[in-house]
Formats: sequence, structure tokens, C-alpha cells
Amino acid sequence: MKQFFKYVLATITGVFLLMFIFFIVFASIIASSSKKQTVDIEDNSVLHLKLNYQIKDRPQDNPLDIFAASLTGDMNRPVGLYDIVTCIEHAKDDEDIKGIFLDVSVLGAGYGKLSEIRAALEDFKTSGKFIYAYGEVLYNQSYYFASVADSVMLNPSGTMLFNGLAADVTFLKETLAKMGIEMQVIKRGKFKGAVEPFVLDKLSPENRKQITEYVESIYGELLSKISTSRNLSVEELRAIANEVRVKTSTDAVTHKLVDHLAYRDQVEDMMKKATGEEKLNMITLAKYNSVVNPVGKSKSGDKIAVIYADGSIVSGNGQSDEIGSDKFAKALKDARENDKVKAVVLRINSGGGSALASDVIWRETQLLKGKKPLIVSMGDVAASGGYYIACLGDSILSMPSTITGSIGVFGLYPNAEALFDKLGLHSEVVKTGDMSDFGRIDRQLNTNELGLLDAMIGQIYDQFLHRVETGRHLDRNHLDTIAEGRVWTGTYAKNLGLVDAFGGLQDAIDIAANKAGLKDYKVASYPKADNPFEMFFGGDFGATSLKNKWVKEELGSYYPIYNKLQRLKSLSGIQMIIPIEVELN
Repeated sequence: MKQFFKYVLATITGVFLLMFIFFIVFASIIASSSKKQTVDIEDNSVLHLKLNYQIKDRPQDNPLDIFAASLTGDMNRPVGLYDIVTCIEHAKDDEDIKGIFLDVSVLGAGYGKLSEIRAALEDFKTSGKFIYAYGEVLYNQSYYFASVADSVMLNPSGTMLFNGLAADVTFLKETLAKMGIEMQVIKRGKFKGAVEPFVLDKLSPENRKQITEYVESIYGELLSKISTSRNLSVEELRAIANEVRVKTSTDAVTHKLVDHLAYRDQVEDMMKKATGEEKLNMITLAKYNSVVNPVGKSKSGDKIAVIYADGSIVSGNGQSDEIGSDKFAKALKDARENDKVKAVVLRINSGGGSALASDVIWRETQLLKGKKPLIVSMGDVAASGGYYIACLGDSILSMPSTITGSIGVFGLYPNAEALFDKLGLHSEVVKTGDMSDFGRIDRQLNTNELGLLDAMIGQIYDQFLHRVETGRHLDRNHLDTIAEGRVWTGTYAKNLGLVDAFGGLQDAIDIAANKAGLKDYKVASYPKADNPFEMFFGGDFGATSLKNKWVKEELGSYYPIYNKLQRLKSLSGIQMIIPIEVELN
């Protein structure tokens, strides 16, 4: 017994020692992350944009994520979209910055975000300063981004893939069947294809039609921008892609997609010549951001609140990568009740989620509307539940390539009767009424249960239509023709009345300031960041961030399948989700 207590005491001591060391490391990371850096920008500097991380709208302010990044060896502090755009705008008039270097082999953003950054770079070029782009590998997405540059360089041994876009959809019906699971679907909207991967083995005609249209819409926008930047016709660009004329790095130069083949040191020599310096003074985006201070140096007490809604919409507080209804309803309420907040920008990057959670958030937008200007800014996607919480905006802005709409509802319920048989599981139920055992997964839904669910789905769909009809002042007959769960790009959505104008987050902030009559103001981010110590002691110690990063790296191209199965576990209740997640290649 004495030996037992000795081991127990040693174990407890070791755990406390480990926690103490962990706490010291964690505290030092928090301190270093919050410590204001003093960075001197040398004359004739070049701003280095290397966007090789997952770009979020909001700056990374979660210490646990920073700690997770340190464990994975990624110490390049991510800079949020708003800060990236602000840095580019600041660099335009900064006498110390002579140009921008785009390091574009790997990019961590969708076309919506990239379009916002690209638009800022187009504006930067009006200053007469240079933009050089270089990549060892250029593919459709990275080339679209790089094409804004005055000169595009590719490594002589590098690869360029310019072959158009493709939407890759993975179906899980047979996989689930082998597991003994059948998914039962009740929905409103013939285009509501979010359920298709679970119940079909190929695209429905309606889903194929809408995917074809929005992929072609995004592709058309890309080609249009590349055409303007490279002085090549859209028809010629389509021919180059369709015929796969670019097979080697030399072909990229021959067809005028790339200006020069060069190694990185040669590109750096070009920038030295452009700046007139023997030594290249290059400043990273993270360091430049610490100087620019995007929140502004305004001493005004007036604020514009930017509420960042990024991820799936769920009930409760949700995880760090989710839009929890409680958390975001509180953020909207806090902004509404704060007298210093004169206007609100709701920034949305969401394909939707829980219908109930979406309505809880919508209610707070209704309470806010009329009291303060409410401007909606859409990122890569603001569809289904993401559109539901957007529809009351005084003005709704998107990018042409933003995916939005998807006004539809569905319920997805598993029938695991075959799985129970395989495992030899049997259950008996004692109930007080015919419907008392509603929700069992060991049998199919019966006629009465299907009728109940259909009525519930129908009511929520009608409510969705009413929210959009009143929020957007659309004729109901017109709305019926553009709803049905159908997805639209921003280009279509603007013509259909779902979106008011094209523009990014900064444009939305400018509109909010104008509507509130503000010339001098601060930008405040909501929801407020969680207390780092509460997160540390009450949370998962950054395990979620680490797990997501490692799983994604390990699974590679199989990650979308894993992600769909993971999401299947969380689809409880009635859902408003974008018809289908596609990988645009």
C-alpha cells in the first residue's frame, strides 16, 4: 500500500509539474503575441505577401490557436483578410514601400477572399509602384491571383496548370449502405442538394444544372480579370485552357501567361534594380501589419462594429470555427446596446446550418435594424442559413464569385436497421402513444412521422421565404422562382435582387460609416475574444486546432470525405445548408 501511494504521489507531482511548464510556455506565447512590436521600415522596402495559410476574415486572436501553431512549427502569424487589405491600402501611400512581392505558389483562400485582395492590389497599382509575382507552381487559383502583377515569373523547372475549373462531388450512399445505414430525407427546394451525397450516387439534373452555372460564372469572372491584366482575350484564354496548350514552363511564356522564367534570386535581383538598392529590403506582411495598426489611430469614441460570422451555424456557443447562436446573438445585442457603436457590419462566411440557430441570430438582426445601420458583407460563401441571417441588411455586398442564395430547408434522418441486424442488436420499446418513439434509428420513419416532419419542414421553408420577401422587398412570385434551394453566384444574385452591390469588407465599412454620418471612427471586432485563461483551463488546450490541422494534412485529398462524415454526425434537427460542398479545382 505504501508503494501504491508513492506511485500515486509521484504521478500527481509529475502532472502538476507538466501543467506548470505548460502554463509558463503558454503564458509566454500569450505575452509575446500581445506585446506591441517596434518595427522600423527601411527606405525603398518591398512588402512581401506570402499567403500560404488559411486566410480568415478576422485576425488570429485566439492564444490557443497561436499555441497550436507553435507546436506544429508554423510560427508565421496569420494576418486576417481585413488587415491584409488595409496593409495594401496603406502601402499604396507609404513612401517607404516601393512595391509588392507576391509569393503565390500556395494560397489559403477561396475565390471570394482572393478577389477582395486582388481588388486592393489593382488599386495599389494606380500609385505607379510595382507588383512582381513569382511561383514555383502556378495553378488556376494562384495564377488568377498572380495575374494582377506587372510581371509574373515562374521557376524554370516549375509547373503551370491552366486548365479551367471543375467541381468534384463525392457521394457516400454506397459507403453508408455497406455500414448498414440508409439516410431518409424530407426537404423543400428541388435544388436543395446538400442531402444528395447521402442518398444518391450521382448528381440530380437540378443539382448538375446549378453547379454548372455557378462554376461557369466563377470561371467567367476569373477569365475576365485575367484578360484585363494580361491583355489577352477571354476567347484566347478559354482556348489555351481547353486545349491545354501550357504543358511546360516555356509554354507559359510562349502563350503570354507568364513574362519570364526565373529563379527566386533572379526575381530578387529584379526588385533590387526596381528599388535602386544593393540590398533588398523586404518586410513581411505580419511585421508591416504591426506598424499599420488597422484598427486605426482615431481618438474618436465612435465605433463601427464588425461582427465576424464564420463557419457552420449551430445552437449554443459553438466551437471556435462555428457560428454559435447564443454567442452571435449576444454579439449583435452588445453592438445594439453599445451607444458608442454607431453602425454594424455583419461579415458572413457560412454555408448555413441549423434552422433554429439561424432564426435566433436573425431575430437579433431584426432588433438591430432601424436602430443602427446594418450592412452585410459576404465572403466566399453566404448561403442557406448564411443568407437567412443576411437578408435584413440595409445593404448586402458580395463579390461576383461569392456563393449565395440556397433558400431551402431539409431534414436528414438515419435508418440503421441493417446495421442493427449486422451487429445482432435488438430493441423493444414501451410507449404511451403511436408517436412516442419518434426518432428511433433502428427502423424506417413511418407515414405519420414523415407527415409530421414534412409539415415542420414546410413551415420553416415558408418562414424562410417570408424573411427574405420582407427583408429584401421582393415580389413573392419572383422569389418563388429563385428559391427552391438554388445556389447563385454574386453575379447572378445581384441581378436577381438578392444582393445590392459588389464590394468587399472595407467597402461595407465605408457604407456603414457613410450611413451613420461618421468621418472619424474606430473599427471594433465582435464577438469579443474569449478570455485566454478560461479557454486554457476550461477548453481543450488547443487540441481541436491541432487535430484539425493534423487530420487534414494526413488525409490530404481524402479529407473532404472525412469532413462530410463528420458533419453528418452534427446534422441534428432541421437544416439550412448550401446544397452541396464542392471542391473547385
